[in-house]
Amino acid sequence: MSKIGNYVKSSYDELVHKVSWPTFKELQNSAVVVAVAALILAVIIFLMDYVFGVQAGAWKGILGIYYSIIG
Repeated sequence: MSKIGNYVKSSYDELVHKVSWPTFKELQNSAVVVAVAALILAVIIFLMDYVFGVQAGAWKGILGIYYSIIG
């Protein structure tokens, strides 16, 4: 039981005294960067899916084309 207690104490000490936590402004900036990157990636994937779906003759998407080929 002593090992578990020492582990919890050292983990708490490291989280409180040794970890450099970002400020709220840094968290906001990081969240905006992640949201913009996710939006750009979603648009790129949508466009790829739409282009390949239209070329196949109907809007089926990538998986629809794949399933029509193998099925």
